[in-house]
Amino acid sequence: MKVAILEGLGISHEELEALERPFIEEGVEFVEYQKTLDVEELKKETAGADAVIIANMPYPSSVISSCDTLKFIDVAFTGTDHVGLEAAREKGISVSNASGYSNEAVSELVLGMVLSFMRNISQVETRCREGKAKTGLVGCEVKGKTVGIIGLGKIGKRTAEIFNCLGATVLASSRTKHSDTPSYITEVEKEELLRESDIVVLHCPLTPETRGLIGKKELEMMKKSAILVNVARGPVVVEEDLVEALKEGEIAGALVDVFAAEPPLALSTPILSAPNTLLTPHVAFATKESMSLRAKIVFENLRAWMDGNVINKIV
Repeated sequence: MKVAILEGLGISHEELEALERPFIEEGVEFVEYQKTLDVEELKKETAGADAVIIANMPYPSSVISSCDTLKFIDVAFTGTDHVGLEAAREKGISVSNASGYSNEAVSELVLGMVLSFMRNISQVETRCREGKAKTGLVGCEVKGKTVGIIGLGKIGKRTAEIFNCLGATVLASSRTKHSDTPSYITEVEKEELLRESDIVVLHCPLTPETRGLIGKKELEMMKKSAILVNVARGPVVVEEDLVEALKEGEIAGALVDVFAAEPPLALSTPILSAPNTLLTPHVAFATKESMSLRAKIVFENLRAWMDGNVINKIV
């Protein structure tokens, strides 16, 4: 059996070797490649593989359709909108993801971004280094604010738990009602959440239904004093509408980790020059701990598939 690892998993060579070793002892061959966006190169790398391991690089239908040996796609990521799932279904190829690996990482970045923005940390640090005072940069607290979370999966619930601990009121909107929702979360319709929240956090997956979920109409529903946090997927937000809302003062700020395009962004990208923003280049999932957990889940997925019991199944 041949397994092609088509991009790095963010762990050390020693850690990867330890995960591969039991499989190699059973005759599995691993071949590692550097990440590429070249479709023809991906076809060559996939050729002859029984299974592939990818993270968040695009793996389109044309590549999947080109390989007659491929039987399993092991995605070291939570979202799978970058994978040609329809082609996988058509060819009977199983697809698993690494759901749960970044629950802590993403939620902690949300907290860090919110605290940084609300306490003006970047600006006051610059003032301090320049020998200046805080004049005009007095911050505000999370306690007593209303935090609205769109997408109440494991990450959304962890974010809710954190903000509840800080004394915030927590609202949530989700595609489905959850029987295990903690009592401190009040589930409401999206429109009520947008109108009532001081901080709106997006944790929803990218699907046909959530693409463009937050656009001009939704941004106008929000308080002018509210901030939007997107650590979900870039296209969940209509980026040009967000830029316009920031310029017009429709909302007080945007904390964005994901964009219409995958970073690095062109310097001409409008969001980079929009006012009242805190921007990070898609790092919410990336911590030392989450990378190790992700790799462990990926190899557990591979083992389960080899044993005929697909787990974390997407297709």
